[in-house]
Amino acid sequence: MIDFWMATGLLLVVALSFLLIPLLRGHRAQREEDRTALNVALYQERLSELQVQQEQGVLSLTQLQAARAEAARELLADTEGAEPARTSRLGKPWLVLAAVLVPVLGLAGYLELGASDRVELSREFARPPTSLADMTRRLERSVQAQPDSAENLYFLARSYMAQNRPGDAAQMFERSVALAGRQPELLGQWAQALYFASDKHFTPQVQTLTDEALQADPREVTSLGLLGIAAFETQRYQAAMDYWTRLLAALPADDASRSALEGGIARARENLAKRAAEVAPAVKAKSIRIHVELAPALQGKVRPSDSVFIFARAIKGPAAPLAVKRITVADLPANVELSDSDAMMPQLNLSNFAQVQLVARVSRAGQPTTGEWVGRSQPLASDSGVQQALIIDSPDN
Repeated sequence: MIDFWMATGLLLVVALSFLLIPLLRGHRAQREEDRTALNVALYQERLSELQVQQEQGVLSLTQLQAARAEAARELLADTEGAEPARTSRLGKPWLVLAAVLVPVLGLAGYLELGASDRVELSREFARPPTSLADMTRRLERSVQAQPDSAENLYFLARSYMAQNRPGDAAQMFERSVALAGRQPELLGQWAQALYFASDKHFTPQVQTLTDEALQADPREVTSLGLLGIAAFETQRYQAAMDYWTRLLAALPADDASRSALEGGIARARENLAKRAAEVAPAVKAKSIRIHVELAPALQGKVRPSDSVFIFARAIKGPAAPLAVKRITVADLPANVELSDSDAMMPQLNLSNFAQVQLVARVSRAGQPTTGEWVGRSQPLASDSGVQQALIIDSPDN
């Protein structure tokens, strides 16, 4: 900033020169005026002496006239070249006051209305950061200088995530969403920050944000990855495989995270097989194969991105679904299989109930409990080996 203030001082000197030069010229004009007045006074005194000498008879009339002419020539010679008197419209005190006020008011105005902090930030960002903490401090100062910049808030939130500060990151993502709008990628990253800030608890707010993000963009990568992580952490390995498989399909072929994602899918598959082997001796696992399709009359009333929830619930038992799968309208017609691996809670699965009802619900809001259209089956045995046909054909009341 030293060169900036040097340039500012130079500009102030130039500005002051326009005020002080007329003042200096006024002093010189005053000296010229004083000298001229002295010469005129001497001239008049000379004329008085000549008049006295003529009255005393020392000078004749002719000599008197010649002496007067000589005195006049001397006066003209002394005053020749002198600048004419100037009348200043602005008094000297005002010029001095203006010379003081110009730099003071200019500096005060710049400090109040200027952007010295942004100038310093731009110069600082021109230099490479020395560490992640250094970059975070710069971004924090940038947000303070421009609190309405969604871009600055977004990059600060990403920096907080890299520093394992998900709570602070969630606040920045929330502010960024308020400024930039509810874009799917922003919603997904906001949900991710909230998930880690709550010690990996999949809260209702996280669920709402991921549902909204995937409804707007079914290929939103952060939401798919987060749902896969949450499913894996709660031992819902089949759901984790489904989410991560969708994420793999959305990623570019050369994406560096593909190998880690494939490893996660492999581990989920291994854990799923291990759990199935552990429960097989005690309880015979049950599964139901279902062919789901949309009634032709509803083809123009749904969107390809609308969610479709397919689940089984006990005829005599809790109202909560025993097994659930989620697809979209674009996937219909589809063949799915519900089994104990699709259970939402370990203590509630198909193997524990003799009879179930199958339900397929279309939900534009992405909510499994409410929707626009639904299809329901008649009660059937949970161990039925026959593929069941399920048609979505009725309003969801």
